[in-house]
Amino acid sequence: MKKKGGGGDEGGSWMDTYGDLVTLLLTFFVLLYSMSSLDQAKWDVFVRSIYPNGRPGEKSAEQIVINGEVTNESGSGSIGDSKAPENEVNTEDPKDLYLQIARALNDAGISGVEVSRGQDYTFVVFKDKTFFNGDSSVLTPQGQQTLDVFCNALSGAAENLSQVNIMGHTAQGDPERANNPRNDRMLSVMRAAEVCLFIQGRGIISPDKLVSIGYGQFHPIAGNESADGRAKNRRVEILLIDQGAKIRGLDEYFQEYYSGANKDKTIVTSGVPENIQKEENGASGESAQTPESAAEEAPAGGGETQGDAASPTVSVENSGENANP
Repeated sequence: MKKKGGGGDEGGSWMDTYGDLVTLLLTFFVLLYSMSSLDQAKWDVFVRSIYPNGRPGEKSAEQIVINGEVTNESGSGSIGDSKAPENEVNTEDPKDLYLQIARALNDAGISGVEVSRGQDYTFVVFKDKTFFNGDSSVLTPQGQQTLDVFCNALSGAAENLSQVNIMGHTAQGDPERANNPRNDRMLSVMRAAEVCLFIQGRGIISPDKLVSIGYGQFHPIAGNESADGRAKNRRVEILLIDQGAKIRGLDEYFQEYYSGANKDKTIVTSGVPENIQKEENGASGESAQTPESAAEEAPAGGGETQGDAASPTVSVENSGENANP
């Protein structure tokens, strides 16, 4: 006769199954929780332990390049300092010279300069009073610093240039009356020569490649009726011709540049450094009068003013550039 309440073996089997289910559920939720706060470094260690040679199809860190920047395998940083330089400039390549000059002038805080790249040349325009005060061929302190920066930028590519043309221009001070022809020409020639001598003195380029030319008031790029127009006309241009390029007439270069044919053009717009302004106003002992504010005083005899023993100037009375500031 069987005892009531039997079947103990069957009851124990049921409890084992239930316990296994609860244990699996607990393990599942613990796993979910652990994944929600996964440490990336520990996960990488875990993955590398499974795939010691890297995950299938995965590129090494050195092979991953995003927008020119070499990053680590997680894409969250750079490897050392390995970064593809943006707009890298070759200082010895004449094709990059316009960028080199523009950046150097901009970094020095020098304004009033346009730099352009043609097919086989670089064209630089120094506007208005960048180098000289009105009716003067004496380089100002600002002009000397500007040329220093320019020469430093030019030095790397100087050997790859066949010719450097420096061209001086004046403005017609009185729209109703032409400047004194002789002294107008002399002023532009002397300004170009002063810039040429400064560059030659730096010894960065063979002197036989340097050419200085004065055009006087006869190559204007704007009308002389307004102060703005006269400021545009009063300029120094430097034409840097690549080695091996065919030398053309200067008028061809002028036409290309001023017609806007050169697409690679940079205008340097940084302000003039404060220390340069102070030096012009105080340290040099000269008044910082500009062509548009007041004419420089000329000696009573109407001769050349002696602003610098090595740098003769043409007076206001002689040139007429400031006749109508």
